[in-house]
Amino acid sequence: MSTRKIILFSVLGLLVIFGGYTAYVMGTTRNHSPADTATYENGDFSMEVSYCRPYKKGRMIFGPESDGALQPWGQYWRAGANEATQFKLTHPVIFGGKELAAGEYVMYAVPGENSWTIGLNNEIGRWGYFEVDHEKDVLSVESTPKNLSDVAEQLTISFQQADSATVNLNLVWDQTEVAVPIQIAG
Repeated sequence: MSTRKIILFSVLGLLVIFGGYTAYVMGTTRNHSPADTATYENGDFSMEVSYCRPYKKGRMIFGPESDGALQPWGQYWRAGANEATQFKLTHPVIFGGKELAAGEYVMYAVPGENSWTIGLNNEIGRWGYFEVDHEKDVLSVESTPKNLSDVAEQLTISFQQADSATVNLNLVWDQTEVAVPIQIAG
């Protein structure tokens, strides 16, 4: 067999192995971070967050990169795992004090020790690992994280009625909770 054929078969073999491994990881990743949906409904108004829920598994989740945090302060995070986190709403709202039109958005976060940025972006249908194109950001708001005494093993996003006009969008993981107030516009 010629050297050229050996190299060709070697490259093809490596591509098959890499492709099989990639397919396996993509096919089983939801076992490690299952998909979930948080919903809020009030009459004909609804909001929905679709995301995947990673587990803590004994890891440091938020903190300095130098300490080995899974999600270092000041760095982009898809606010979940796997695909990008999706935020949908049927009517305009005031999201964290800023006007937001009805529609579908990618939601992301930039965690910080004393302040988090929660952003909404128009890059729908994208894989979540890679940072969004910030030129397509619709808005971003700041929120102060709250330290919790109990540990939340799995990321949970939920809606909670704060008062008659406000619903909080809550992100809870490890010992951190972040809330963004949402008011129906109009």
